[in-house]
Amino acid sequence: MVNIPPIHQHGFFRKFCTEMRQVFDSDFFPEGADAVRQRPDKFEFRRALPFIFLHVGCLAVIWVGWSPVAVLVAVALYLVRMFAITAFYHRYFSHRTFRTSRFGQFLFAVVGNTAIQRGALWWASVHRHHHKYADQEEDRHSPGVYGFVWAHIGWMTSSRNFPTDYTQVKDLAKYPELVFLNRFDLVVPLIYGILLYGLGAGLEAWVPSLGTSGWQMFVWGFFISTTVLLHGTLFINSLAHTFGKRRFPTTDDSRNSLLLALMTLGEGWHNNHHRYMSSARQGFYWWEIDITYYVLKLFSWTGLVWGIREVPKIVYDEANQMRLTTRHKKAV
Repeated sequence: MVNIPPIHQHGFFRKFCTEMRQVFDSDFFPEGADAVRQRPDKFEFRRALPFIFLHVGCLAVIWVGWSPVAVLVAVALYLVRMFAITAFYHRYFSHRTFRTSRFGQFLFAVVGNTAIQRGALWWASVHRHHHKYADQEEDRHSPGVYGFVWAHIGWMTSSRNFPTDYTQVKDLAKYPELVFLNRFDLVVPLIYGILLYGLGAGLEAWVPSLGTSGWQMFVWGFFISTTVLLHGTLFINSLAHTFGKRRFPTTDDSRNSLLLALMTLGEGWHNNHHRYMSSARQGFYWWEIDITYYVLKLFSWTGLVWGIREVPKIVYDEANQMRLTTRHKKAV
């Protein structure tokens, strides 16, 4: 008689359960997070599935169509969530360029999480690592070292880049609510998707003249808006280290770009940022549009944020000196 082991003893079943738990628990690594970080850097299909899901989901617009209200909601959600990424995921959580309340940081960690760019602690830990090794071999997304496609999105499909390095964010890891959002980073996007569907279904029932529906609102607000937002953010890793002008001779390849600044509410002034990352302002001059900074200033007048760190005079002096040097070289 053949002795068949219980199903829970099958290697395939155990692997499946591990994979499913890792989908919902981003801190679950049976072999340990450090062991995962030692894996070779390579494309992995299972890590690419969330991105494939987002992009394929956009094709559903063929069936759900569009309406002015669905497009407006998608654009509004793009702007709100881009602000949450640029102002809080980046300038607050990654660089601490201003202060806010515990509730304020939790609120915008939730809003940022709807962008489906992982939790705020993972995002900040990766970005702090980037600044430490910008455009060196240790940098996880340097186009000069690993190529444009890998720097743009390929690095996110590698398991070694998946664990959160909590040693990089000890100042943030002391807040259990932030750790929870970071660990279970699919909870908020799931709720976000349900609310979007509910909004569309409600408008269809109560205001049918708007011509929208639950699925239409879901496709535009979840798939299309989020996909455009994702690439807008990732362009800072790739394009902002490839195309544009360099005001400061930093040791990396960071560049300034008005187009990227408009797309990302101010993040395109990347060479400025790499010269002085401790400032909440990345458009150093009035003609360098930085919408995120403008909104933060408005927030400071209401008391929602405070202690906004500005660009010091020594940096402006350096910029003036660089401009004079450039003019002299052109004159010669």
